[in-house]
Amino acid sequence: MQEHRATQRRRMLKAGKISFGGGAIDCTVRNFSDAGAALDVVSPVGIPEHFTLVVEADHSRLLCRIVWRKEKRIGVRFEQ
Repeated sequence: MQEHRATQRRRMLKAGKISFGGGAIDCTVRNFSDAGAALDVVSPVGIPEHFTLVVEADHSRLLCRIVWRKEKRIGVRFEQ
């Protein structure tokens, strides 16, 4: 399989929250790079195109835009 990403992603397993409009949805960060991440979710239904990813273990808050959706996983690109 050929890699099409601009930056290599690192595998991980960290708890996160998808935060938007005063609400939040739990997620699991499955892989991560400087440019984006893959997140496992119970269901991608209702998750907006833009949100903030909060990873408490890293004390990070990252603005995200969804670039793809699958059954229980979404791919995001980090925005400035």
